[in-house]
Parts: sequence; C-alpha cells; structure tokens
Amino acid sequence: MKLTTTTMVTLDGVMQGLGGADEDRRGGFERGGWITPMFDQEGGAFLNAVYRRADAFLFGRRTYEIFAGSWGTWADPGDNPVWTALNTKPKYVASTTLTDPKWTDTTVLSGDLAAAVRELKAGDSGELQVHGSGDLVRWLLANDLVDEMILLICPVVLGQGTRLFADAGPDVALELVDTRSTPSGVMMQTYRTTGRPRYETATLDTTSEAA
Repeated sequence: MKLTTTTMVTLDGVMQGLGGADEDRRGGFERGGWITPMFDQEGGAFLNAVYRRADAFLFGRRTYEIFAGSWGTWADPGDNPVWTALNTKPKYVASTTLTDPKWTDTTVLSGDLAAAVRELKAGDSGELQVHGSGDLVRWLLANDLVDEMILLICPVVLGQGTRLFADAGPDVALELVDTRSTPSGVMMQTYRTTGRPRYETATLDTTSEAA
C-alpha cells in the first residue's frame, strides 16, 4: 500500500489552524482560518479526487480528534467524497494515550509504530493517506515511510505558527510528478520521495601557492 501525505501550507510553510480561528491556538497562534479565502471549486475538486483514492487513513492524535469532531459527527450530506471516504474507510491513529475512539472503524496504533505502518504498507495494493498530522508526517519522513507528498501551497505569508518542516530534521530528495494551480493561486504539487539528497563535496585546493 502506498503511503501519501496531503498538507495545506502557507508560502512560509505554516500548516497550523487552517480550518478556523479556534481550530488550533497552541503557542498563541492568532491567524487561524487562513485557507478559507483561497479555497475555490478547483481546489475542492482536487481534494475530492484525492479522497476518492483512499483505501485507509493514518492520523496523528490531534488531527484525528479534529476530524472525528467534525466529519465524524456530521450526517451524510450526500455525494460528498470526503465524508464518504472518512466514514467508510479504515482509520488508524498513532497515539499512546487514546484508548477509546468513538469514530467507527478506528484502530489505535500504540505499540511499535514503525512496525505497524510497515505492516499496513505491506498489505493490499492501494493508498494509505495522511492528512494534516504535522508531527506524524515529520516522523514518517524521518523513518523513510512516505512514498508521495502532496502540498497545497497557498499564496499567503503568516509569519507565525507551526511549520511543516522544522528548522532541523531529516533531509529528503523529492521528484516532482504533478503540478497544477487554482484560479485563487493555490499551487498543488505532488512529489515522490527518492531517498536522501546529494550534496557537493568540498575539496582541498592544492593548486594555489602558499603565501
């Protein structure tokens, strides 16, 4: 099973609190709900297509609770690919503290997470999707478990908030496999991970004469 991540980020890499003013105020974050002015029909159609491909979902604890408290409680709106996928496909949560998930078809992965994810990836062909879940995405990248990354890069600079990529973390080489944009200026980029980047190697210059 292919593991893909889908993340909405600002131009300066912030992924915190995109859905609403009070979605995530950690660290004094005051600029929530930034995705709303840029989310147009083409962006919605793109995400619908992503969710239609899903065979299962993997969440971090915080993102799971946000989704469970919204998508998991809403009545079926009819013909909504996001609602249908989230409420009919298996869901896995990486958590050592969640013990009694209320959302149907949820399994908590509380033991050896790397082994559990590798077991899921080794199963049937399909797509295991991670949405949001910044801490989990960084951990998956550090453990070479991500196959593809989808970034929806929004034309706004927030200047505060939790970023997808920390100042220090794993280095990852990526191959661009698809790119498109929406009328509102959101760039939708799909990357395939290709291992570690290659770097220039410094060499000693032996041709110059000593002073």
